[in-house]
Amino acid sequence: MQALPSPSSLFSKKKIRIVQQLAVPAADYADASPKGSVDEGIRGFVDEINNHDGFVTTSSCAGRVSVFLEGRKTLSAGEDGTQVAGVGGKGAGGTWLYVSHEPLTATARSADSSTNWAEILGLKDVGEATSTATMTEEISVGDRRLIHFKFEPMILHVMTASLSHAQVLLHCALQAGFRESGAVSVTPAKADNVVMPIVAVRSMGLSFESLVGYEAAGKRHCLVSPDYIDLLVQIANERFAENRKRIDRFHKAFEGALQFPRPRQNPDGEEWEDPEARRQRKRAEGLRKQRSQLAKESAPSEQMDQLDVTSDLGLLGGL
Repeated sequence: MQALPSPSSLFSKKKIRIVQQLAVPAADYADASPKGSVDEGIRGFVDEINNHDGFVTTSSCAGRVSVFLEGRKTLSAGEDGTQVAGVGGKGAGGTWLYVSHEPLTATARSADSSTNWAEILGLKDVGEATSTATMTEEISVGDRRLIHFKFEPMILHVMTASLSHAQVLLHCALQAGFRESGAVSVTPAKADNVVMPIVAVRSMGLSFESLVGYEAAGKRHCLVSPDYIDLLVQIANERFAENRKRIDRFHKAFEGALQFPRPRQNPDGEEWEDPEARRQRKRAEGLRKQRSQLAKESAPSEQMDQLDVTSDLGLLGGL
């Protein structure tokens, strides 16, 4: 991997401020998410990203399943100043009925047990599910709020020190299966002329959402059967498992991208050589073998010469 440029002083200042906020003990830390803190399932990876120069996380979610009651979309008489929820149901009293950042534990349903997923998820007992016809009648009254079951995979926002840093991170994300990832803020700000792209790592292909109920006149009603809710829970758990695999692949790719490249190896596990280097090495090995063989062949004659000299000296001594 080519060397990455050094982070600017502006980036370094922003990173210090963000990291200081993340360093606050879990009991005292709070953010704008429903959970209020960094998810345990991704906390280690977030810390690792922040330990590398040129990268700092600005928001994260390890993935979650949730049940959301949307806000009010209509006004009653005399409520002209009341906030109204827009498309998607956020604001105006929208409420999270259930949120989990971990796979859902299966809960058995039986004839003798009143415990079921509808109850756990904040809905009315599914045994009294309301028909769509009844909901349509209540819609005419103008006071109904839809309830959504959602699964959302990991999403991670990382501020980077340069386009080169952003490219490395984005390549790792796409390679790991987060195909809807992208970078924003890729043009320099007018004031400081510093580019600090923010990379959004996401995989919306794993997301799904289903309408499961509604609230009208202060009462919540379920629109689906117990088996349907069980199926939603099963699908959510399967998506959690695939989401975990992609996070692990992303983590591994990011680690590898920031390490010095390992020497290329051949099928025998030895360092790979290009053809010219191999030819030169083989030639040098051949010359060494030739010199060694010549040395062995010349050794007996030299020894015989030494013996002849010794014998002549002996004869001279006897005279």
